[in-house]
Parts: sequence; structure tokens; C-alpha cells
Amino acid sequence: MAAPIDPDFPCALTIDVPFPTARLASTALQALQVDKELSPLVSRAFALAPSQNTEASTGLIVLRTEYKATTNRMLRVAVNSFMESLNLIIEVMAELDEDVLAARDEAEAP
Repeated sequence: MAAPIDPDFPCALTIDVPFPTARLASTALQALQVDKELSPLVSRAFALAPSQNTEASTGLIVLRTEYKATTNRMLRVAVNSFMESLNLIIEVMAELDEDVLAARDEAEAP
């Protein structure tokens, strides 16, 4: 059953981003929570959840971000900013995080 539409924030979007470990998902969550939404016309909520994807390997953790906005334009602007921040966080993890480096080395091994 779909959640009822909030009349104050009729435009909504949920974004699920899978991470290979709970620690990486938690790190991304902590980095993203620091920046508050600048507009009162946008509402955002974060949560960590186990992956619902049955094809994915077990142990994946999903960073779920739920956006609500007064207009589609405000929703687009907020999500674009979120994606830029998320991209930077993932790039830093890929370059510097030991879990990601270890997983990359295992994948490249013959």
C-alpha cells in the first residue's frame, strides 16, 4: 500500500543506494547528514536498511533517502545536490577506504 500524499509536500522520491558493508553505508549516512536542507520547501529523511534485492549477495546494506518537496522543481534541485554529494563520498571511499581497496584487490586477483 502506498503512503498517503502529504498535502504540504506532494512531490516525493525515495532513493535506495546499496553499499557492500554496513560500515560504508553508515559512513555515507554520517557524511550526508551533516548538510541540512537549505530550503523549507524540501524535507529529507535517511535510514539504513538491509537490501531487498534477492539477486544481490547477502549482507548488502541500503542507504534509503526519502525526499518530499512542494514542487517537482524543488525536488529536482534537492536530489541533484544529494547526488553530487553522494558521488563525492563514494569517490573518496573508492580511493581511500581499506574495505573498498581490499574488495577491489580480491576482484582483480586471478
